[in-house]
Amino acid sequence: MEFGICFKGFVSPERARYLVRQAEVGGFTYCWFYDSHILWRDCYAAIAMCMEHTQKIRFGPCVTNPIVRDWSVAGSMFAGLALQSGGRFDIGLGRGDSSMRVMGKKPANLARVAEFTQKIKAMTLGEEVNYDGCPEPVQLRWSAGYEIPVWIAAYGPKALATAGEYADGVILQIAEPTLIRWFTKQCHIAGKAAGKDMSKFRVMSAAPAYFGTMDECIEATKWFPAMVGNHVADIVEKYGSDTDEVPNSLTSYIKNRRGYDYKKHGESDNEYLDFITPEIVKSFGVLGSPDDHISKLTELEAAGMTQFNIYLDNGKEEEIIANYAEHIIPEFSDIERHSK
Repeated sequence: MEFGICFKGFVSPERARYLVRQAEVGGFTYCWFYDSHILWRDCYAAIAMCMEHTQKIRFGPCVTNPIVRDWSVAGSMFAGLALQSGGRFDIGLGRGDSSMRVMGKKPANLARVAEFTQKIKAMTLGEEVNYDGCPEPVQLRWSAGYEIPVWIAAYGPKALATAGEYADGVILQIAEPTLIRWFTKQCHIAGKAAGKDMSKFRVMSAAPAYFGTMDECIEATKWFPAMVGNHVADIVEKYGSDTDEVPNSLTSYIKNRRGYDYKKHGESDNEYLDFITPEIVKSFGVLGSPDDHISKLTELEAAGMTQFNIYLDNGKEEEIIANYAEHIIPEFSDIERHSK
């Protein structure tokens, strides 16, 4: 199993450098950054900075989208980051919910996400690419030709199918084992139907982790199900709340949801948190004692998860990274498992 951390742009540059070094030494293999340029500072400058202070850990946006930047600008930036880091760059891709909606714009449709995935991968390999009716093909002749992995964020059936068919992995912003299993299955069904080898397909569970009493953990992470609820609301609008296409355990919890303030995206002082129950918070995150974390992660791994990506949005970031380095990550290493 892989482990990652994920930053918002409010972490100071000095602290980001320290935390990513701490994470790399502690056994984390990925560092992701939110890409929502109005809510937080540009993530790619931060990624480039952190790359210069690390040797092995991989970086990427979690997630970017196909709308906010011209594709040649995005491709050049991604290829440049891969080049200067020796290939330590992945792309996390979504429709652009917070990035677009905070400007009053609509996110991309899934056809656009799929096309972007194909064209960006080709562009960063140094191939000629035509997009959006450009009269001349775009070619990054200087690109080192890294084949950059793309992960697509998904919840609904069509998004999961898009991830399975076009991406190298799927990003699931939730840590509920039953749902992780269902999401993973949908991706595999779609990928295999498209004739794709799914043996190396990767599944990320991106969610908060917190240590302490359960009451302390729930209070620190109650913002997370509200953030997930935005995506679930889109699914309910498209498919309805009573459908065989989406598990009821995913859609039912937003029944009393009143709305969401994107200017408070992922923050505990968002006023639209009153529909969240302690049971949902506990279900969606990885909380409690080290033993509780190990137990939950074991369930998630059995459900198909290949990477646990911790949203470091709750305070105590150093403590969370240290606890994972000392107590959690060793339990999931091949050496530790073979010794038992």
